[in-house]
Amino acid sequence: MVLPSGATGRIAVDAMGGDLGPAEVVAAVKLAFAEYPELNPITLVGDEAVLRPLIKQAGLDRHDRLDVYHASEVVTMDDKPLMALKRKKDSSMVRAIELVKSGEASGVVSCGNTGALMAGGTLRLRTMEGVDRPALAAVIPREGGHFILIDAGANPEAKADHLVHNAILGSNYCRVVLGVANPRVGLMTIGTEEGKGNILVGETHDLLKRIGEVINYVGPVEGFHVFEDHVDVVVCDGFVGNILLKSWESLSKFIADILRKEMRQNPVRVASAALSQGAFAALRRRINPERYGGAPLLGLRGNILKAHGSSNRQAIKSAIRAAGEIIKNDMNHRIEADIARANELLLPPPLSGA
Repeated sequence: MVLPSGATGRIAVDAMGGDLGPAEVVAAVKLAFAEYPELNPITLVGDEAVLRPLIKQAGLDRHDRLDVYHASEVVTMDDKPLMALKRKKDSSMVRAIELVKSGEASGVVSCGNTGALMAGGTLRLRTMEGVDRPALAAVIPREGGHFILIDAGANPEAKADHLVHNAILGSNYCRVVLGVANPRVGLMTIGTEEGKGNILVGETHDLLKRIGEVINYVGPVEGFHVFEDHVDVVVCDGFVGNILLKSWESLSKFIADILRKEMRQNPVRVASAALSQGAFAALRRRINPERYGGAPLLGLRGNILKAHGSSNRQAIKSAIRAAGEIIKNDMNHRIEADIARANELLLPPPLSGA
């Protein structure tokens, strides 16, 4: 299928991979077009026989910035990533990635299998010049705003230069999605004193200090710093980052459940809860993971945004908007320039007398 002319800037949305099904994705697209009038054109990738009736039901069948690209297969959450990519070449996820590779789209949004999406993006789009491995970036609330956590789970085992690149990727994403002009970057460790932490932290700390003209590195940070207004980007390997991300998500749910149960214990508390509805609503908005909707896989020659498998229409809508912002700000060109400069600064000094 040939997409309409003007496909540059188009967002390819994997319509089949999420837990809630394609109807929720179509509803998200309707919300996105309604709330963001200047949003990029969107291509829904999936089974056309399923998608066309849903699009018509949503009143989007004549929308001039929406079309469908047929894909007959679906990568499920149970599929092994590499096997899925090999055996399901006509899957909605693979076809969406290939639209970016061919230049017919500028970004992908998917709620599908995380491993398959990361493997597919890395193998088909390849990493940017100078970047060894891509990294997932998540937006997490903190005192007075939000921070970027990177890597949130793409690479559990990393080297110091990978974390340096994570710092650059996270800084550029922070500028685009949070609007912070000069993001403060911190390195996650167990103590802020020189020498604290493992070998990876020590090596990364030394390298980050050497690229001060590229990023605003403020030094090591501990766990209690990340939810204060201390840094805008928290850098770590994917093992630590994924634990931190899921711990925060679990803790948020735990606190919300406890508050809900405690406020129903007696009539006085029920009345107090009714009077505090505004405060509770504000709290929900602050910690709601649907606000940003997805985590981009940064460092590739193309834009891929991973949303939760269980994402609802609000979360998918937010992920689509984030993809549009990344494309509009041409973030990857800035990243490539920063990576090249950092790699240059980290070159070993020439041998004396050479």
